[in-house]
Parts: sequence; structure tokens; C-alpha cells
Amino acid sequence: MSNAMYNKMWHQTQEALNSLLDKESQNIMESQNNQVFIFQMLATFYIKYVQIFRNLEDVYDQIVHPQKRILIRKILDGVMGRILELKNEMVELELTEFHYFDDILQDLKLAPQQLDIPIPKYFLKEKLEVIKGREKILAQILANTGLDIPEKKYTVKGIPLEEAVKLIQIAERARQGRLRAMFMKQIFLQEYRAKQTKIPGEKVADMGAAVLQIQKVWRGFHQRRKTEKQREEEMIFLGMKPPPLFNEVSATVIQAEKVSFLRNEVQVKHEENYKEALVTIKDDLKLIEGPDIKENLQDQIRHWFIECRNLTGTFPEYPNVEEGGSAIIFSNKTPQQVTEDIIANQEEEEKNKKKKKKEAKKPKKPKKEKEKKGAKEKNKEEDDGWKMSPSVFLPTMEEGNNVYKDLWKNKDESGNLPQDYDPELIKQEKRKELESEIRAQVDELMRQELKNLKLAVDREKEYPVKAAKKKGDKKKKKGKKGKKGKRGKDKDLTADRTIESLYKELVEEGLLIQALKVNLSDYIGEYSYLGATLRQVSIEPMPSLLDVRQLIALYGILPLGSATVHEKAPLVKSLLLAGPSGVGKKMLVHAICTETGANLFNLSAANIAGKYPGKNGLQMMLHVVIKVARELQPSVVWIGDTEKTFYKKVPSTERMIEPKRLKKQLPKILRLLKPDDRILIVGTTQRPFDAELQSFCKVYQKIILVPRPDYASRFVLWKQIIQRNGGIITNALNISCLAKVTDGFTQGHIVEMVQGVLTDRRIRQQTYKPLTAAEFIAMLTRMSPVYQEEEESFKNWYAKTPTGKKRALALTGGDIEKEKDKGKKKGKKEKKK
Repeated sequence: MSNAMYNKMWHQTQEALNSLLDKESQNIMESQNNQVFIFQMLATFYIKYVQIFRNLEDVYDQIVHPQKRILIRKILDGVMGRILELKNEMVELELTEFHYFDDILQDLKLAPQQLDIPIPKYFLKEKLEVIKGREKILAQILANTGLDIPEKKYTVKGIPLEEAVKLIQIAERARQGRLRAMFMKQIFLQEYRAKQTKIPGEKVADMGAAVLQIQKVWRGFHQRRKTEKQREEEMIFLGMKPPPLFNEVSATVIQAEKVSFLRNEVQVKHEENYKEALVTIKDDLKLIEGPDIKENLQDQIRHWFIECRNLTGTFPEYPNVEEGGSAIIFSNKTPQQVTEDIIANQEEEEKNKKKKKKEAKKPKKPKKEKEKKGAKEKNKEEDDGWKMSPSVFLPTMEEGNNVYKDLWKNKDESGNLPQDYDPELIKQEKRKELESEIRAQVDELMRQELKNLKLAVDREKEYPVKAAKKKGDKKKKKGKKGKKGKRGKDKDLTADRTIESLYKELVEEGLLIQALKVNLSDYIGEYSYLGATLRQVSIEPMPSLLDVRQLIALYGILPLGSATVHEKAPLVKSLLLAGPSGVGKKMLVHAICTETGANLFNLSAANIAGKYPGKNGLQMMLHVVIKVARELQPSVVWIGDTEKTFYKKVPSTERMIEPKRLKKQLPKILRLLKPDDRILIVGTTQRPFDAELQSFCKVYQKIILVPRPDYASRFVLWKQIIQRNGGIITNALNISCLAKVTDGFTQGHIVEMVQGVLTDRRIRQQTYKPLTAAEFIAMLTRMSPVYQEEEESFKNWYAKTPTGKKRALALTGGDIEKEKDKGKKKGKKEKKK
């Protein structure tokens, strides 16, 4: 695609965003009571914003105009934040993390694939050098300490000499037996053939019969080939099979990839030119226009002095630097407007004096009446129904949209074919900057001039004012000292050490580990096509793997990748991934790190056992982890088998490793994390039911149940994993059968089965011996699946979590607030007893 195409794509996306913002502004004011209608509205907005996000992400990645990119980036961050806000609204409305949009997708004529949350490429692109540098340092430290050696250690057991001799003898005798059997078979066949030739009476078949036999065999073979070909063509025609070159990458796609790579180079070049121009253009303006600006400002201010003197009889007070200096008075105002303002100020002062006198005479209303009014207003608001909560990102999007309309919508760019920076726009920006810098200098001069005028004309002196200021300064200083005293509580335990040394220490201790290179797209699965339909029949569907993937992108990757989104969007400090073994929980943790370039800290109970002993040691460890995570953000703190940290009862076998060391510390860490800190705590667990529920749910804000794959996901998984491991899928391999048979098995099981079957030898044999389903099923018998009882135990546990309870109450038609009151009353009764 050319620059013009991407520009066109941007204009279309902006139009779509503009119409969506208009709809949003209409709906914010309206209140609704129908829950189904509210959800439909939120979901429609969400889907449309996702489409805009997808387009804007492409445009931002490929457009080369540096000034356009600044604006697109601002809008892109706004759209990302708004998507997270809408998701939060839907979660609070439906009381579940998973939502299904089948019906809305049908109405909008969109495929479910278009709901995928794209991960902006700028997350990694803009800090690629930093990430590569950090990875080099990490690899070097690991190599020096010897921690990069793989964990698998192959131990060879010694065998006594007698046993070894026996083994060799058995193998040799078996080999000789096989050779003898082959030899005897050949002798038998030779004798049999000799007997057949000696049998009298049996005539040799004539030539005609032999020819007929050959014809039959050939015609049969030819017809079978023809029928197979026709069947395949029919399947392709019906859309049941892909056409022959369907999976091959076309030359145009390869060319497009090359062009996009070149465009990235142009982007970098234009960015550099733009940064240089910012400096050079400002310097040029300073030389050419600087003296004129200075003269105009001085004339303006002198005119103001004289006008004030004529109207009020005294010279005015000059505004302080803190207030903004003379900029307050002359913010885009003509001399006439300034004189009008002076008169208006005089009138206002007189009115204020009269008001104060009246208020002193009137008796004040008692507080109770005011409180009653407030309560009535609140009740009114509650009766009105549901209203969308105010958005932080809508103003930024509207601001960006207005800039687009004013600047870029109708701009003629026929003269800027290479899409380099626009010098006129830079001049406009830099003039304002230059003016404010010169104004500061002029203010200093004019303050002195005003003092001289007052001395010469009115013979005023300003000693008392200065004395008052000094007193104020002393007060301020005292206040600052007090604040410092308070801050002293949060001591920096490692103030004398560099971040590099702390980083090295954490790597050597094994607390900072290397994340595996896994993309979120490697988490394979299929969409849940009947989610909304099942919910209409009041059946709660199990989420699909792609629903989980979407939540990881929304709660983990987008906020960690973008600082502006993290600061303003609904804050998610901690995530819990709960699910049976082998469903890809750890893989998702590594994917978050890979997609955002985050550091990975491992604070699993087994990993911190014996490290930094004692109470002070634990405090030091957490301080160092949070300090490094904050300095080198984004960061992910991973707590594997996190149920061990919150054990109801510690098993005797694990008492030595003190699994509950972090239990009291984790809530404190969460309190320390602020919106500026791009740090995410992620817990993974296979047995959440072993944990103490209340403290567990306090630490983890968002709980995501990761299910075992359903039929559709298993079908896709088998296909992809076989191909990734060098397998060739033919008609002989029935994948549908494999997907059906492996119901209850996880992704880990499927990978294990495929790798077990597809050895190097088997891969080489595929040309003459294609893969069959039976080969994989042999390995299946040795594995134990996720049984129905285990899945039910996960569901039952989730139903006890705060979100699960609210959801259950909403489904049964109960009122959450009434339930809370009941709980409170019960608590009071028990206390009385």
C-alpha cells in the first residue's frame, strides 16, 4: 500500500470515529433501565471501537508523516483506553469477565476474527534497542553465573558386568534367530516355486487372458484416481476443502512485507529530520522575528499601564511569575478588550463589597437541611436508572478529532509527496514557545519599569509587600520540612546502590528470569460461536481459549505497553490465571512479557525458598524487586503455584520452604503500586481450592478461569501443532476424529503426543507412509485427561469468588445490596451471642 492509501485509510477511520463520538455524547446524557438494551449499546460501541483501533494501529505503524503520527498516536491511546473503559462497564453490568457478541456481529456483518485485539507494534519498536541491550546483559550475567545451562540432566546408571554380558547375549541370540528365520523362509519359497512348475496338467495361461487381467487392473487403478480427483474438486467447490495453493504465500504478500520494512526506515529518517527542524526553525525565528516580538510586547504593556492610570487613577499591580505574568492580561486580546476588562473588574469589586454586606445580615441555614437535600438528590439519581460513567479518554479523542478536522481533513498535500514534515506547522508552534520565552524576559524589564514609574509619578515604595512575602516564604519552608519528615517513613533501603548492581543481584539470585520468546498469537484456539445463544437459553457457556487470549491482551498487554493507557484506564494491578495443568497459563505470562518487552520476576514459593532469610531479608527482597521493576518498567511479577502462598494448611512436606512468606506482604505491595508504575502481578494456579479464599481474592483483582480446549479449539490445535512439528496433513489423517477422541485433554497433552510420534525418522517416512490418527491414539492411553469432576471443582470454586457470587445472585434474581445487609445483620447477631 502506498502513502496515499494509508492517508485515505486514516481519513475513513477518522470519519468513523467522529460519528461514534457523536453517538457517545448523545448516550452519555440518557439514562436506561433495560439491562439487555444497555449491554447491546455497550457491546456495539466496544466492537466499533475495536475496528477503529485495528485500522488506526495499521495507519500509525505505516504512515511516514511525523506530525500526523503524533496526532494519530494521541488518538490511538485514547481509543485503547476507551475500549478498556467499555470492557469495565460490561463487566460491572454482566458481572462476568467473558462476553459474547454473536448476534451483534451478525447485525454488523463482521467475522469473529475482527474482534481480535491487535497489539500495537510500537510497544516494541520504540524501545527495541533498550530491550536488546537488556537481553544481552541478562544473557551475559546468566552465562557468567552458569544459570543458563538447561535444567534437564541425563544421569547414566552403572550396570554390573554379568548383567551387561547377559543383555548382549540376549540381543545377539535374537538377531541370529531373525536371520535364520529369514533364511528358512527363502528356502521354503524356492521349493514351493519348484513344485508349482513340476505339476502336470496345469496349462500356462494364454496371452489373451493375461492381457485382459492387466487391462482390468489398469482400468480399475485409473478410475479410482479419476474418482478421487473429482471428489476433491467437488469438496473445493463446496468450500469444504481449501484450494491447492491456498496456504502458499503469494509474491504480492512478500513484496508488501518488503515495502513495509522500507517504510519503517523512511519513518525513522523523517522522525530525525523533524527533530532537527524543531531546533533549527526555532533558532531562525529567534533571529528574524525575536526583536519585533519583544518590541510589540513592551508597547502593549506600556499601553496597559497608561490605560489603567487614566481609568482608575493608579498604576496596576504587575502579575507574578506564578500567575503567568503579563500573559494573563494579553491572552489573545486587543487593546480595546483590555480596557473593557479593567472597567468590568472595577464594577465587580463594587458588587462583591455589597454582596458581602448582605450575606452578613442573612442567617445561615442549618446543616441538617442541606444534608436532607443531598440525600433527596441521591435518591433521584438512583431512581433514574443506569447511566454511563464519565470517561477519561473521550475528551482526548474529541480534542484529537478536532485537531484533525481543523488541520488535516481538508489540507492540500499535493506538494508533499514524500510525506516529510510541514515547516509552517512547526513555525506556528515555535512562535508560541518563543513568545512565552521573550515574555518572561520582557516581564522582568517591565516590572522594573513599573516600579520606576510608580516612584517617579506616585512616589510609592514597596517595602511592606516585600516583608510580607518573606514571611510567607518562611511558612512555606516550614511546611516543606514537615512533608520531608513524613516521607522519611518510606526509606530507600538501597539508596547507595545502582540499579545495575541490583539488577545483577536479582538475576544471580534467580528472581529475575529470562522470558521465553512466545507471542500471544501462538496461543492457538477457536472462537465461541454460540456464546450469546446459549446465554439466552440461560446456559452459562465455558469460555473458549480465544476469549482468554482477549482478556490477557486487555488486562495485561495494552496497559503495560502504553503509559498513558495505564495511568488513566481502570487500573488492573493483579491477575490470576486458574486452570488445570497444561492449558498454557505460564505461556500466557511469557507472552505478556514478549509482547510488551517487560522484565519477568519470579516470586513463586519454591523459587524464593531459602533466599533472603528472615523478616529483614524478605523486606529487602521485595524492596529490591519493586525498585528494579519500577525503574525498568514495564515489569511482570509472576507468582507460580500461587495457592501455596495462601495455603489453608501447609502440608508437612512443604513446611521447610515456608510457602506463606509473601502472604502478608502482597497486599502491601499492591497498595504501593500507583497508576504511573507499569507493574503487573500475575499468579498462576492449578489448585485454587487449596487456598484461603478471602485473602486470595483480596490480592487478585481479576480472576480468569483458563478452561481445557473445546472441540473447535482442539481441531485447530491438532492441525497447527502437527504442522509446526514438521508433519504433513493428508486425507489419510482424520483430524476431526483426533479432536473428538481427545475431549478432556489439554494443549500440553496434544503437544506431548505430537512430539512423541513425529520423530526425525517418522518425518522422513511421510512421503510414502502418510500420518494416520491411530499412531497418535496409541500415546493417548498413557495420559490422564482433565476429568469432569476436576472441571466442576474449578467452577464451584469460581462461584465462591466475589465476582462469581455477584453473578450467581444476578442470575437467580437476588439483590446484591440486600444480601450484603443480611450478611451484616448476621454478623451483629453472632457478636451479641
